[in-house]
Amino acid sequence: MAVNARTIADDEFFFGHKACAGCGGSLAVRAALKVLGPNAVAALPAGCMSAVGFNFPQLSFANNAMITPFAATASVLTGIEVGLRAQGKKPDDCTVVGFAGDGGTADIGIQALSGAIDRNDDVLYICYDNEAYMNTGIQKSSLTPFGAKTTTTPVGANARGCLTQKKNLFEIVAAHGIPYAATASVGYLNDFIRKVERARDIEGTRYIHVIAPCPTGWGRAEDEMVDMAKDIVDCGLWYLAEYEGEQLSGQPGGRFHLSRNPKEFGSVEAYLRSQGRFKALTDEDIAVVEAARDAKWEVMQREWQG
Repeated sequence: MAVNARTIADDEFFFGHKACAGCGGSLAVRAALKVLGPNAVAALPAGCMSAVGFNFPQLSFANNAMITPFAATASVLTGIEVGLRAQGKKPDDCTVVGFAGDGGTADIGIQALSGAIDRNDDVLYICYDNEAYMNTGIQKSSLTPFGAKTTTTPVGANARGCLTQKKNLFEIVAAHGIPYAATASVGYLNDFIRKVERARDIEGTRYIHVIAPCPTGWGRAEDEMVDMAKDIVDCGLWYLAEYEGEQLSGQPGGRFHLSRNPKEFGSVEAYLRSQGRFKALTDEDIAVVEAARDAKWEVMQREWQG
C-alpha cells in the first residue's frame, strides 16, 4: 500500500526536539523518517535541524543519526553508505539520508552534493528550504527570494532587501543526470510523502527539495506555516515536479514532470504581503515577480510533461 497521511506509520523517529513552533523543517524531517523507517541512517550538517535535534544529553532521533561538517553532508553520506555495504548491509535494509538546509545545500554544500551525484552514490539527499540561514540569525542564502529582508539584505531608505533571484537548484541537480529529483512542500504533505517513498526505492543518488517555511524568518504566525507552504505553491512561486534520469524515464536527457499543474494561480501579491520579510516590496517589484513566474510556467507547461 502506498504511504500517505492516513497510512503512514504511527512510530515517531524525530521527536522531543527544540525547534521553534511552526517549524517547517522539523515537519519535513519527521514525515520523511516515518516513511524511511527505523533502519534509515541520517546525517545532518550545521543548521536548524542539527541544532534542535542534538541537544546533549537529549537526542531527538530514534534512528542512527550524526552531525556532519557544514560543507560535507553528501560526502558523509557517501562514507556511511560505503561503510554499511562493507558490513554486508543491502540497500533494501536501510536508506542513507541527509537533511540539510538551503544554505548548507545550495551554497556551502553544493560541491559535495555535485560529487555524490557524479559518482551516483546510493544516497537520498533532502534539502529543507526555508530560504535563508535561519539557524544563525536569518542571513541571505542563494535560495533567498528577490525582495526578502534578512540581516544581510536589510530594507530601509537605501536598501531594498535581497536583490538577487532564487537559485534553481532542482534544475541544477537534474542537469547532472541524477536518477531522480523532486520538489515538494510541507503544505502538500501527501505529495512529499509519496516522493520520499519513491526515492527510497530507487538506486543511486536521489534529491528532494522541500519548501519548509520558518515563522521567525518569514514574519508570519506559527500556526500559519502549513498554509504558507500551500500558498507559495498555489500562487505559482514554487512548483511541484519530478525529474527522472535516462535510466528511469527511458528518454535521452531524462524527463521532467509536473506533479501539480494548476489552471489558475492564487494571488502573488497576497502571498508576499502577508509576510514581514516582504514588507518593503513596491507594486512594481511585485509585478516583476509575477512576470518572472508567468515566464517560467510558460516554459514548464510547454516543455515538461504534465
